[in-house]
Amino acid sequence: MERPLWFRWLKVYALGGVIIGSGVLLFKYTTPSDEQLIKSLSPELRLQYEKERNLRQAEQEELMKIVRNTAESKDPIWKTGPIQSPWERNPAGTSENGNGIQNIDDHFQRLNAEKAQREELDRIRQKMDTLKQDSQRKTESIINGRTKSWWKFW
Repeated sequence: MERPLWFRWLKVYALGGVIIGSGVLLFKYTTPSDEQLIKSLSPELRLQYEKERNLRQAEQEELMKIVRNTAESKDPIWKTGPIQSPWERNPAGTSENGNGIQNIDDHFQRLNAEKAQREELDRIRQKMDTLKQDSQRKTESIINGRTKSWWKFW
């Protein structure tokens, strides 16, 4: 005799609950807490973590100040706060107050790009010079008749 439909659905829900519950329990009892994780670090890493904790907290507080100011403002979110949008920066790289401070990241990236471009151009010029010299040697040897073909042995 076949079991009723509600019994089969009850079995499905019970097995699903057991699977999900066992996953939750495994996660709860196998993952270490933050304190356990910090205790398991080597002494050097633990010391570095302790030194940088204050920096991370200050950074988080500064971010929360920016979020509060943005929430209180009537302007759109991309126009509020001290963080300037990269698309709205002045072309000269100066700040809005006109004090002439350049954006350091943009300036650094521009310098690196120019350096890489110069290196690539120098490499191409050297390659062109060697190719010119090789082609000149080949044409001179052909003109002077000093070429040896692969089918001639003398």
